[in-house]
Amino acid sequence: MRFGVNTFNFVSPFDTGVHLPLLERVREMGFDLIEVAFEDPATIDVAALAERASELGLGVLACGVLGPGRNLAAADAAERRATAGYIRGLIDAAARLAPTLGGLPPVVGGPLYGAVGKTPAPDRDTRQRERDRAAAELRPLAAYAGDHGVRLALEALNRFETDLINVVEQGLAILDAIDSPHVGLHLDTFHMHLEERDSAAAIRRAGDRLYHFHACENDRGVPGRGQVAWAAVAAALRDVGYEGAAVIESFTPEVTSIARAVCIWRDVAPSQDAIATEGLAFLKNELRDTRWPKVS
Repeated sequence: MRFGVNTFNFVSPFDTGVHLPLLERVREMGFDLIEVAFEDPATIDVAALAERASELGLGVLACGVLGPGRNLAAADAAERRATAGYIRGLIDAAARLAPTLGGLPPVVGGPLYGAVGKTPAPDRDTRQRERDRAAAELRPLAAYAGDHGVRLALEALNRFETDLINVVEQGLAILDAIDSPHVGLHLDTFHMHLEERDSAAAIRRAGDRLYHFHACENDRGVPGRGQVAWAAVAAALRDVGYEGAAVIESFTPEVTSIARAVCIWRDVAPSQDAIATEGLAFLKNELRDTRWPKVS
């Protein structure tokens, strides 16, 4: 198991011209990986990112950020084309960053199917048409990802952020429609705590189609200090043989743009660093086990 932290925990948007020293800070905290949120690809020098990460022995993952205007489920064809171009750019970046991962398969996670916070569909039929459009757009992107040795992972989000994929069953249905080994699921314990009846059972249902994992507390604070059933989650991850990364993605009021987007109105932890360092110590104890499959 490799452990990582998302740049959202510290800054937004990430800019290599300003925030490249964050890599050293994250490495000194003991993380194996940093997951970079690609809010604005123009602010991210992938070559510089890869070079510095290699110097530090730190892996780098690329994470999709799909807000207004980035929506593969949109009725507007121009918006879908622009979003597909953004995702191809993520795939290119992930392929360039792959050597930093030390054999871990490069994966692009996030709600790649549709914009977070989009206007909910008025009925089930409209919602299904949106899912069908997203699946159709993801098929060629899946092939492009496969050609570049990259996996895509579709993140199930809570009902307040999307109406398209809230639970594993909905995610599996879209995967079946895409029908590609290069696309799987991205699960997050924060969202599962809100939407799944049993998070461990959901992980087992995802099985070998689980490609990426966010380890987050139910209040977005320090992992291990809330209500997530971590022992059951760890057992389920072992049962399905999950060999990917476990990434902390939390938010604090200090990153004001993200705090507004995810409705963080109070201090959920003593500091950004506490979420990272204390969360990492907990997850290493809870998830790292001698019986855990090793990354080849």
